[in-house]
Amino acid sequence: MIFSHKILLWYAQNKRSLPWRQSTDPYKIWLSEIILQQTRVAQGLPYYLKFINRFPTVEDLARASEDQVLKLWQGLGYYSRARNLHATAKMVVNEYGGVFPDTFKGLLGLKGVGDYTASAIASICFDIPEPVVDGNVYRVLSRYFGIGTPINSSEGIRYFKQMAREVMDVGQIRDYNQAIMEFGAIQCVPKNPDCQGCPLNQGCVALQKKRVDELPVKQNKTKVRKRYFNYLVVIDSENRTLLQQRKGRGIWQNLWEFPLLETKGNINLAEMEQRYNEVITIEDAPEIHQFNQDDIVHKLSHQHLYTKFWIVKTDSYMGNGIDFGTLEAYPVPVLIADFIKTFKI
Repeated sequence: MIFSHKILLWYAQNKRSLPWRQSTDPYKIWLSEIILQQTRVAQGLPYYLKFINRFPTVEDLARASEDQVLKLWQGLGYYSRARNLHATAKMVVNEYGGVFPDTFKGLLGLKGVGDYTASAIASICFDIPEPVVDGNVYRVLSRYFGIGTPINSSEGIRYFKQMAREVMDVGQIRDYNQAIMEFGAIQCVPKNPDCQGCPLNQGCVALQKKRVDELPVKQNKTKVRKRYFNYLVVIDSENRTLLQQRKGRGIWQNLWEFPLLETKGNINLAEMEQRYNEVITIEDAPEIHQFNQDDIVHKLSHQHLYTKFWIVKTDSYMGNGIDFGTLEAYPVPVLIADFIKTFKI
């Protein structure tokens, strides 16, 4: 039995029941694929259901405000995905009359849609024989065929795409692409896979050569940068506080946060009392205390944020402030959302 047939047989017996698998609607498939980029199914599924419930059609999503989309996305991370999601919905409605392109090339023209996502939509929705290559597929192919070429190198990307094309089942591409991704997600997992119970074990080069833990190979990762964030949580005489929206192209673009003092390292209370006016203006001398003694370490892909929250109480009235009780309406990074849930005035 050839590779693709074994994958399809395994899938028929083991596939998970997921809501987007009941449909070939490009909107639902696209939405699920964008949500599941760099996200496990268990984490992404509730978000998919929330989005479908709130925005049943691409027109509904296009009409939403960016704040509404970011708020619903809150906690999933990689917020550029949410902004691209919103931009693409508008593009589909305004430029394509609410109908997704039905070709691989056309799908690639959508914002935030790369080779993998276009292949998934093309094959699942339109039965176009384009192979998908995501992290799960890289792992399956690398191990089964014993390929040591780094999967994040230009050579590796081209090589694995061609290999995926050679082994795919053209006649059952819709099921096959979902099958090989599912196989990598729950059978050929990154750590401690059940190789003895695997239907591909007899032909798996990595298993035969005892290289399962070594494959796939990745080039050295980008060095992780340390950053020190100090959030100033202002509380005035009327229980109003200050929020600001992040601009620029850095992390958390267009999300809201408390006034931020970024420093080169940890600072103490005396230093904060000297420096708070670098980011906020308060007429009186505020009472400041440190909310968390130990840094909250928030890990992003290429940077770790060492964060402290400072409570800044003032008898002044912050005319440009907002009621503290309304904070939950704003889309904020999960780091700040967790603080809001914890802190009580």
